[in-house]
Amino acid sequence: MPAFENHLFISYAHLDNEPLTPEQQGWITRFHASLSALLSMRLGRKAEIWRDGKLTGNDIFGDEIVAQFPKTALLMSVLSPRYVKSDWCPREVREFCKVTEQSGGARWENKSRIIKVIKTPVENEEALPAFMAGMTGYPFYVMDDDQTPLELDPAYGPGFAQQYNVKIAKLAFEVAKTLEKMESASPEQAAAATMDDKPTIYLAECSYDRRPDRETLETELRRLGYSTLPDESLPRREDDYVAAVARLLEKCKLSIHLVGSAYGGVPDGPAQKSEAIIQNELAIQRAKSGSLKRLIWLPEGTSSQNADQQAFINNLHQNSEFQFGADLVTSELEPFKAAIQAALVKLEAPAAPVSAPLEGEQAGRQVYLICDERDRPATVPLRKFLKSNGHEPKMPVFEGCAADVRKIHQDLLSECDAVLVFYGAGDEAWKRTVDNDLKAAIAYRCGRPLLARYTFLSAPLNNDKQDLVDVGEPNLINGLSGFSESIIMPFVSVLDRD
Repeated sequence: MPAFENHLFISYAHLDNEPLTPEQQGWITRFHASLSALLSMRLGRKAEIWRDGKLTGNDIFGDEIVAQFPKTALLMSVLSPRYVKSDWCPREVREFCKVTEQSGGARWENKSRIIKVIKTPVENEEALPAFMAGMTGYPFYVMDDDQTPLELDPAYGPGFAQQYNVKIAKLAFEVAKTLEKMESASPEQAAAATMDDKPTIYLAECSYDRRPDRETLETELRRLGYSTLPDESLPRREDDYVAAVARLLEKCKLSIHLVGSAYGGVPDGPAQKSEAIIQNELAIQRAKSGSLKRLIWLPEGTSSQNADQQAFINNLHQNSEFQFGADLVTSELEPFKAAIQAALVKLEAPAAPVSAPLEGEQAGRQVYLICDERDRPATVPLRKFLKSNGHEPKMPVFEGCAADVRKIHQDLLSECDAVLVFYGAGDEAWKRTVDNDLKAAIAYRCGRPLLARYTFLSAPLNNDKQDLVDVGEPNLINGLSGFSESIIMPFVSVLDRD
């Protein structure tokens, strides 16, 4: 990759630099200054940014502009209605694309050398190169209650100024990371580089009330070197949207879903389901193949005035099918970040080698004995018998912080060979929770099935236990009258199989 004189070329329509009030700077002038300061700090040296500040609203295209492209690493298009209607702004992009063919191409690894900043939303981008329509870009506007777009401009109030500062800081960080990669490797090295050492993450689209949290997560994940999808705008037709999401999920090992109070966007089609619901359904399908781990963030107390969204929230809390393959996290954002990090550590950890038993030594199985804390004494005879048969019973952890207890529970579900649910002091709600956890466990077992899953009924009798006996529930051990070796032998015989 050749050395460039300019880190960045800002392409913009000069009409967009007209100040809203006489005492203000133009939006583009302020944007340039802010980006230059932050990018310089990120790079640790002065950022070289070229912008034509002399021409007026006629958008005159000259040789001086074209001469910058061969010595420029990245081009930043500041989109607006005037930009796409101009003759010359789209031409700047096309000319830059043409020139990049001589300096490594228009993409560097998985990043485009053209960065789309959206100052004001536009109805169509047909005047621009086709690939730009698929880029999500960096929106520098918000929609008010009556769906009027408002640029992030301090003239609209301090809240707009704060959002502007956050957005431009994130933009500077992303630009700096791209520049550092371009400067540190040759094209041959870039072509050989892969992202296989880090799993790709599907960061699901969400409703507007969770969008700032999604942007925070996206920035942090990219800072840590993870690729996140979608990285382009998704189709708006329902069938195309479903196909695109399914295709992206196939590339990912982890999906993250942020659920809020709003129903969110709805692709155009007969189902009229929100993007969040469609993505959750498709991720469930992918998780059932055993190749996708899922995390759902639904902060405690989240509710909706929209009936369909409230039904979705209720299902996430109560319906194991909606949770399939997922950990449902109801904490604040910081604990959720910790859950993401823990999931990534587990996904990236190399599989532990399985040592073969010595000659004549029995290959014992690890049995996760799930029970209520009050049942610990009642499980002693059962645990002793399993040990005497060469197997290793593991008990849940009952003390410690909730996050640690939950992690150990998931680790045991992931690592064990078999599960024995000791249904004694726990009530029917406890049993349903355990059943839901076991259904979700396939995702973090990487598709490895359990050798056996049995339920051991112990006193006291309740209606649910009696019902299990009456309907002849499969893999049920009736220990309501007490423990005996004979009733546990069907389970042990499964463990003893090669």
